[in-house]
Amino acid sequence: MQYRLTFIAGVALGYVLGTRAGRERYEQLKKAAQRFSENPAVRNAAESAAHNGRDFAGKAYHSVSEKVGDKVPVSVSDRVRSLRERNGHTGSDDWGTTNT
Repeated sequence: MQYRLTFIAGVALGYVLGTRAGRERYEQLKKAAQRFSENPAVRNAAESAAHNGRDFAGKAYHSVSEKVGDKVPVSVSDRVRSLRERNGHTGSDDWGTTNT
């Protein structure tokens, strides 16, 4: 019985110390990730990648819509138009319109 009680106390102590150490390590990793994401170079690279991705997606959509013609689903053209409006492209476009 004495060994069982000692074992249970050891397990409980190990659990408490382990979770505390794990929590501290988690907080360290969280702070490091936050510092990394707040770095201006990282933010500029992420914004540049997002901007380039939007530009390439727009070009791809345009070239596909030229080849496909009026067969582009309305839901796709509406989604692209809403994304363009949300990202500040205020110029008019002919995406998803039919040429009749």
